[in-house]
Amino acid sequence: MGGAGTAQAAGFVRELPRGLATQVGQGGTNLSGGQRQRICIARALVRRVPIYLFDDSFSALDFATESRLRDALAGDLGSAVVVLVAERISTVAGADRILVLDDGRLVAEGTHLELLETSATYREIAESQLALERMP
Repeated sequence: MGGAGTAQAAGFVRELPRGLATQVGQGGTNLSGGQRQRICIARALVRRVPIYLFDDSFSALDFATESRLRDALAGDLGSAVVVLVAERISTVAGADRILVLDDGRLVAEGTHLELLETSATYREIAESQLALERMP
């Protein structure tokens, strides 16, 4: 299933009544938000291109699925440039370079560890998200 495997969509696609041939409602209304996002990612991976832009494409995924997806993308995309636009620290923490925007302005850039040390904005976001993840 190629891109569907990388996008973590192969499992639920196999369970659809007609697999890949299943028709979905306009806008994917009969799929969950996470399923729609994974189908869109799989579609983006069909063509091999030098640059991929994922604009908040992982926001509806649970943390485990997102982690598997990021690992699969890293192994599958080789030397392609991957740009992630995200609000979750877990989505960008492994990036080579993170740009931090505040009210549309660039306020910091660096790696996850560098930003934890040097950017109050990034550190606040990271601490608040980590606190939410620990909540029961």
